[in-house]
Amino acid sequence: MMLTPFHLAIPVTDLEQAKAFYGGLLGCERGRRSEDWIDWNFFGHQLVTHLVTEMPSFPKHNQVDNHAVPIPHFGVVLNWNDWQALASKLRAAHIDFIIEPYIRFEGQAGEQATMFFMDPCGNALEFKAFQDTQQLFAI
Repeated sequence: MMLTPFHLAIPVTDLEQAKAFYGGLLGCERGRRSEDWIDWNFFGHQLVTHLVTEMPSFPKHNQVDNHAVPIPHFGVVLNWNDWQALASKLRAAHIDFIIEPYIRFEGQAGEQATMFFMDPCGNALEFKAFQDTQQLFAI
């Protein structure tokens, strides 16, 4: 199956914060925009930040590998070196991690590097990487 880009629209309460976070910190290229939304090239996918007056309810949590994972969340699977570089960049920017960068399911099927953090408006993001991308859907 050929991988195609996804489209995701998320709420934000401040487009200037979205510009600083997605465009500045994460380095996403800005696309089309209006007074109420901005399209981003989110690692090859289309992410749209839509201006809202109030954020929906905060994420809930599920337990995964003894960590409270925020639901909902979104993100991308990066290659191992890019994941490590992003983790270093986020640490240097003093991002408050929900779940610090670590290796999940170490030594098991699906072993992966993962980290969770929030954007300035409270949207939860997860970035992960696999040494062996065949482990993405391992059971």
